[in-house]
Amino acid sequence: MFLKNAWYVAAWSDEIVNELQQVKVLGEKICMFRTDTGEVIAVEDACPHRKLPLSKGRIKDNNIECGYHGLTFDCAGQCVWAPGGGRIPSAARVRPYPVHEKYGLVWIWMGNAAIADVEEIIEIPNFESAEWGINRGAAMELKCNYLLMCDNLLDPTHVAWVHQSSFAAAATKDTPLRVSKTDKGIIVHRWMMDHEPAPFYKKVVEFEGNCDRLQHYEVRYPGHALIRAVFTPAGTGGPDGPLHENTFVMDSYNFMTPTTETETRYYWFQLRNIRPDDAELSKMMSEDVRDAFEEDRAVLENVQIGMNEKTSPHIDLSIDAGQLRFRRQLEAMIAEEAMVDEKLSQ
Repeated sequence: MFLKNAWYVAAWSDEIVNELQQVKVLGEKICMFRTDTGEVIAVEDACPHRKLPLSKGRIKDNNIECGYHGLTFDCAGQCVWAPGGGRIPSAARVRPYPVHEKYGLVWIWMGNAAIADVEEIIEIPNFESAEWGINRGAAMELKCNYLLMCDNLLDPTHVAWVHQSSFAAAATKDTPLRVSKTDKGIIVHRWMMDHEPAPFYKKVVEFEGNCDRLQHYEVRYPGHALIRAVFTPAGTGGPDGPLHENTFVMDSYNFMTPTTETETRYYWFQLRNIRPDDAELSKMMSEDVRDAFEEDRAVLENVQIGMNEKTSPHIDLSIDAGQLRFRRQLEAMIAEEAMVDEKLSQ
């Protein structure tokens, strides 16, 4: 089950062009395209006549023409032409989905269109700041439930074993975690003091010697994560630390879009507070981050198999506190949404 009244990422903006294509979100097949004026359109991908996907048809004057019998639908999903003459059947329409472009992403609202509010899309400070650099990569297809990736992004400890050549350091194994709840999600964080920077960060920090390091792992409902990494010279970090002028900050934004119960499309990019115009640094960081995420994919896809095939119950550890709180609250939100929908349908 999924939370419907929420914004999900449907695509990178540059993936939606003036051609029909099918995008799957929450198990629903959606026909998307960009009009001649640049507007992104999203409608149910099934002609009401014989259910041929509309994405198998063609664009005609910024409308969608079905490839089977030519039924033509406008951008609001209403049929404006049908063969045979006479009145167009009242049921000749398809569901339109609210969409909005922001941060180079196409966002789609999967629930009640009447309450879709673009102000609810996550706010990303520094996205357009000239003082911050950005790197990104193509969306990743994961053969696992989206909540397994949400678990992963509320789990600072896993880096000690999964990312030994990139994000790991001795302190990531057993430094205690702090868990807090917000109106929007769950935060798991910890400061690790006076240790050698992890291999990935050692290549980019602009100071020598040991560091104080913050791992801030935050996942917001239904599946949007901010992973903030802060590296400052040893002795200048901590919750009340002064933070050195050469402090390195990387904000990693991660958006999990469920395509089915066991498949997820994963979008990501990072913002950094150093060398914003350094294309080589952006390239190196994108490649290294992608390699680390491939390590996550290998683990999580096998976790999905293990969960599907388990013959005994799985257990939880103290380090799972953030993940369990996130799942419980999201489950309650989904149940409440379903109850409201049921009442409205009566």
